[in-house]
Amino acid sequence: MGDWSGGMKIAVTGAGGFIGYHLTRRLKALGHTVVGFDLKAPEFGPIEADEFLMADLRIEDNPAWEALQGCEWLFALAADMGGMGFISRYHREILVNNLRINLNTAEMAARHGVRRVFFSSSACVYPEYRQTTADAPLLKESDAFPADPQDAYGWEKLTAEELYTRYHEDGLFECRIARFHNIFGPLGSWQGGREKAPAALCRKVAEEARYGQPVIEVWGDGQQTRSFLYIDDCIDGVLALMASDYSHPLNIGSARMVTINQLTDMIAHAAGWVVLKRHIDGPQGVRGRGSDNALCEQELGWTPRVSLEDGLARTYAWIVAQVEAAREVA
Repeated sequence: MGDWSGGMKIAVTGAGGFIGYHLTRRLKALGHTVVGFDLKAPEFGPIEADEFLMADLRIEDNPAWEALQGCEWLFALAADMGGMGFISRYHREILVNNLRINLNTAEMAARHGVRRVFFSSSACVYPEYRQTTADAPLLKESDAFPADPQDAYGWEKLTAEELYTRYHEDGLFECRIARFHNIFGPLGSWQGGREKAPAALCRKVAEEARYGQPVIEVWGDGQQTRSFLYIDDCIDGVLALMASDYSHPLNIGSARMVTINQLTDMIAHAAGWVVLKRHIDGPQGVRGRGSDNALCEQELGWTPRVSLEDGLARTYAWIVAQVEAAREVA
C-alpha cells in the first residue's frame, strides 16, 4: 500500500460524510494531521479531524480555503449526493453544486501548493448502453468512452475527472482518481432519502421485523444487478491508490454481482429472518453494473477482503441499533 507512515498534514473535504469520516479516522490512526471540511459535522460519531471547518465549498472566496496552506495531500470527497431515489430526481442541483465544489477544490489546491489530490469519482460515469442487461459484462476503466453516463450525477463526475486530470497535466498537482462502486457500511445515511440500497434495505428489515413477518418493498422487479464494496476495503483501496504512481481513473469496487432480490435475502439472513418482497415502482438505475478489478489488481495489488455477507452483517447490526435508538426517542 505504499509508505503511509505518519507526519503529513492532509486535507479531507466531505469529512463529515460517510467515506470521508472513515477515511479521516484511518488517517488519524496512521499518525497524520487531518484538516476536515464539510457543511455539517459527522452525524454518527465525534469529530476526528485535528481541525474541522464548517465550510460551503461551493463558494470560491470562502476563507476556510486558507486551511489548505501546508497540506501536502488532499482527498476531495465533498459532494451533493445520495442513493438512487435522490440522484434520479435532483439533476440540476447535483450538477451545479458538485461542479462548483470541484472547480473550487481543484483551483484552491493548486493555489495553496497541495502536492497530490485524490478525487472520488463514481461508477455512474459509465455509459448506460453498457449496462442494459442484468448480466452485463463487468465495467473496465476504458469503457467510459464514448460517454453516456447515467443522470446528471454521472456527467458531473466524468467532467470533474477531466478537470482534475487537466490540473495534473499542467503540473499544478498530481491527481489520483477512483471510480467507486456502491460503497456501504456503518456510520452512513440510513434514512431520509439519501441512503443507498444496502442501508435502505437494512432499515426496512429492521423496522418490519418487529411486526413478526417482514414484508420488504423493493423497487422494480429486484432482478437488477450491482456489485457492493464494504467501507474498510474501500479505504484500503483509496490509500493504495493515493500512495501509488498511477494517475488515471481506477475502479475501486467488487467484481461480485448480485441482484437486489439476493441482496435483500442476504440482509434478511443476517437478521435471522425470511422476508417477503413486495415489488413496487421506483427508480432502478441501470439494469446491471459490476466492477472489473483487473487493472486495479495489476496497478495496486489490491483486492477486496471483506465478503458481502460479512459486510452486510456488520452494517445491519449497526443500523438495527440506530432504528431501536430512534424508536426509544420517539
